[in-house]
Amino acid sequence: MKKTLSILITLFFISTNLLSQGLKTPQASTTQTIKQDFALSSIEINYSRPSMRGRTIFGDLVPFGKPWRTGANNATKITFGEDVKVGGVAVKAGSYALYTIPGQNEWEVILNKGTGNWGVMGFNAADNVAKFNVKAVELDFTTETFSIQIGEVTSNSADIMIWWEKTAIIFPVTADVDTKIMADIDKAMNVDSKPYFAAAGYYFDNGKDLTKALAWANKAVEANPKAYYMFLLKARIQAKMGDKAGAKITSLKSLELAKEGGNPDYVALNEKLLKTL
Repeated sequence: MKKTLSILITLFFISTNLLSQGLKTPQASTTQTIKQDFALSSIEINYSRPSMRGRTIFGDLVPFGKPWRTGANNATKITFGEDVKVGGVAVKAGSYALYTIPGQNEWEVILNKGTGNWGVMGFNAADNVAKFNVKAVELDFTTETFSIQIGEVTSNSADIMIWWEKTAIIFPVTADVDTKIMADIDKAMNVDSKPYFAAAGYYFDNGKDLTKALAWANKAVEANPKAYYMFLLKARIQAKMGDKAGAKITSLKSLELAKEGGNPDYVALNEKLLKTL
């Protein structure tokens, strides 16, 4: 009888253990991956998102003056697809652990080689590749769940925004795409198939030589007489150069072609431009 009872108890614990192993429950700190096209590549951030759940965060759960994994579980990982500057510090393309040292008024932001670290376990300052300070901003609202986002994205800059509880920090990421693109344009203009439209658009968007941009736009529309979007770019260049009469003629042509092509977006864009001429 005792032997039978012992066997039953053993089987009970085995079955309970197996059931618990197969039971899926919500994560206390959910994971998130965000990826943002940026410059000529992208920025990707992988991190875990703890919630407040009634706790005091900064200065308590997350102590001031000590390295923090900037999230939960594994160290937060950030990947840059090309060489960038982060907080003004040059950083090579690659993946890094994103650590921070929170303070009441200022945080230290650290990029470290320890992408395989569990939290701050294994953190070694000798593996730091970048370090800089940013101001801590007090928010007038409370954020329950820790958040990281990439915002204010332009062709060569973006902001990494981190916030939790009533505190936020923001730091910039920049990339020197202009030097590379200008070199690529110069190279591309020496081959038979020239990217006139793309080159003209880049010059227009980035305040380059408009005379050259217009010449390229002319080449583009000559080769693509039905391309209403190319005519619109030419009209915008002419308007920026002060040639309102020429811009009006070109925009009307773009409007006509956009209507023929059934594209209401470009019809609206041309109507908007024409109102300014």
